[in-house]
Amino acid sequence: MNSTLAKRLSVIKGEGRAALIGYLPAGFPSVDGSIAAIKAMIAGGVDIIEVGFPYSDPVMDGPTIQLAAGRSLAQGTSAIDVLNIVKAVAATGTPTVVMSYWNPIARYGIEKFARDLAQAGGSGVITPDLTIDEASEWLSAVAKYSIDPIFVVAPSTADERLSKVVAACSGFVYAASTMGVTGTRSKVANTAEALVARVHAATDLPVCVGLGVSNAEQANEVAQYADGVIVGSAFVRALLDAPDSAAGLKAVEELARSLADGVRR
Repeated sequence: MNSTLAKRLSVIKGEGRAALIGYLPAGFPSVDGSIAAIKAMIAGGVDIIEVGFPYSDPVMDGPTIQLAAGRSLAQGTSAIDVLNIVKAVAATGTPTVVMSYWNPIARYGIEKFARDLAQAGGSGVITPDLTIDEASEWLSAVAKYSIDPIFVVAPSTADERLSKVVAACSGFVYAASTMGVTGTRSKVANTAEALVARVHAATDLPVCVGLGVSNAEQANEVAQYADGVIVGSAFVRALLDAPDSAAGLKAVEELARSLADGVRR
């Protein structure tokens, strides 16, 4: 699929570097606040944006993202808000994907979500808890509206299973660096590089690594073997720790600049 996302990843590969992908939950710290923060991330050098669809039972998310998503939900962030945020971000020309657990998509309507996301300018959807065995309806919906389906593989994914998962992906493959939940870590799991090599052996798609990257050194380390470096909790933490919104935007942009330097070194 020749999506905005695929085109951007191809250009970045041509530059001989990894992409920097930044994640933020929709509606955190507010709907307008999340748009402003994402624009600050882009200004700092983030190449691709992942908008989180806040959900009450986020099995893959650690305490930092859970806290942010909880605040977003408490303020009443809806599916329409998520799509409006995608629209505002995609309008900058930055490829924008949604990361969502399956329940909110199923509740909204499978084909309707694919259609409305495409109309908002979204490029793809990461579905961490949707198995490929149960994804046929979703795969036909995203194919109809030219949305990239992005599935998650982990170090525990067996080779035969991995081949099936990556065959269903487009845009990129999300490689979870470790078994566990999102969050900043003192070092990236040593299982990540081996997993990326296994995925590269199974597909020509870019492989982007998430879970645990929080600083320029870690971003640089992962960029040596992955096609993209995904950072989420560190951006959320920068906003949570800021004394006010202006300081939060400054902190997010500075973090993005530092991480962007890491992947470009």
